[in-house]
Amino acid sequence: MVTKRIITGLTIAIAAVVIIWLGDPWFTVTVCIAAVLATLEFYRIVKNEQIQPLTGPGIIFSILLIANAYAYQFHLACPAFPPGFSVTLLFTLITLIPLIWMLFRTNKENSFVNWGWTVAGILYIGWLMSFYILIRSMENGIGWTFLVIFCTALCDIFAYAVGSMLGKHPLASSVSPEKTVEGSIGGLTASIIFAVTASVIFNLPLSPWQMIVAGIIIGIFAQSGDLVESLLKRNMKAKDAGHLLPGHGGMLDRIDSHLLIAPIAYYLILLVNN
Repeated sequence: MVTKRIITGLTIAIAAVVIIWLGDPWFTVTVCIAAVLATLEFYRIVKNEQIQPLTGPGIIFSILLIANAYAYQFHLACPAFPPGFSVTLLFTLITLIPLIWMLFRTNKENSFVNWGWTVAGILYIGWLMSFYILIRSMENGIGWTFLVIFCTALCDIFAYAVGSMLGKHPLASSVSPEKTVEGSIGGLTASIIFAVTASVIFNLPLSPWQMIVAGIIIGIFAQSGDLVESLLKRNMKAKDAGHLLPGHGGMLDRIDSHLLIAPIAYYLILLVNN
């Protein structure tokens, strides 16, 4: 299992470096593929006899949110309308279409529960992942994207490694019994070290102490994202989101740490740039 995890992790890391470096449209296409796979896994986790979310519309709207973020950087998102019009329109459709869809379903039991889970999947994956498109399109977007993605990935890797070797004190036993305080500290340390290193490599406009703060913020929200998905799986009595990635589980298991940090990082970078 450890060997599989290492091989899969290295393969993903190499692919990520190439895709981030190439930029769009390859970056957006990759994010869309990851979002589609993760959304499928999300709906598979929550689906049972009582909960029947709308998988098709959920996937379509997740893609549209990411595509809209891509279009926004080129001012293609409804240029004839006021700024933010396309996002407002999308969220209106995300609200209305699943509601109307429920009217035509044969089984109308738990319709609002199903509607809620449908929208939840779109927001949790499609909306949150779309912020990576916006980060990559910023000035020095390649540097910011490497910073956020690899700080998050290294935090995840070292939290797992240190926790496995030295972990003794539970971090959040009610959510994920395997997470430990020692692992969390190891993950935060890795995130801080890479943040400081990335600031030098990519000439990011932050001082060393600001990069330390950035590393801490990314580490905290990366681990929070992992715990959020653990909470979802615990609520739904699922062990893994899937088996797509050997040693890592499903796509959602792989990107869960990225979901919460993407919007946080985007707004913090906006603050720095302005």
